[in-house]
Amino acid sequence: MRHREQLMAGAKQCLEERGYARTTSRDIAAAANAPLGTINYHYASKEALLNAALLEMLHEWGEKVLTRSAGSARDAGVGPRLEAMWAGVVGSEAVDRPLLVASVEAFAQAERFPEIRQQIAEAFERSRTEMAADLHGIDATDSAEDKELARAVGSVHMALVAGLTQQWLIDPERAPSAREVAAGLRRIAEDLDPSGA
Repeated sequence: MRHREQLMAGAKQCLEERGYARTTSRDIAAAANAPLGTINYHYASKEALLNAALLEMLHEWGEKVLTRSAGSARDAGVGPRLEAMWAGVVGSEAVDRPLLVASVEAFAQAERFPEIRQQIAEAFERSRTEMAADLHGIDATDSAEDKELARAVGSVHMALVAGLTQQWLIDPERAPSAREVAAGLRRIAEDLDPSGA
């Protein structure tokens, strides 16, 4: 394995074990068994490496939790697919807690580091259309209307994932279950539907 790949693996390990804020360049170099100077050579900075590692880990988490959970209920329709996705999010909270805490730490850094903000914003934008396509079959390349709809639907899902994650990190005993999230969304959808009034 070359230094670049070793550094990525070391950064991922440090994010899980130490978190974003507490990881130093020396920690990463030690975990990667690579010279300290290779961080700047390959990634320009510790922050750039940690961001790249975190975004890759979050993408892998999204694939595991969101796409696969929803895919397992693909033939059952949108409702069961959404409940399967929320169950995947809720079920991952205990197992993937270090990653989720590291992501919250990184998001806090975005206020002071424009490059972090830009990387996270770009990942969010990609995720919006992916979630709309995976969960609802909305193809953002079909038309301008579908692109706008995919962005709106994906944005709501991202807000729900972020909010649910924060609730589970802070108060797992009282955080909602997948069934409660689905029930809440059904009621909100009913209240938004003017024909149901």
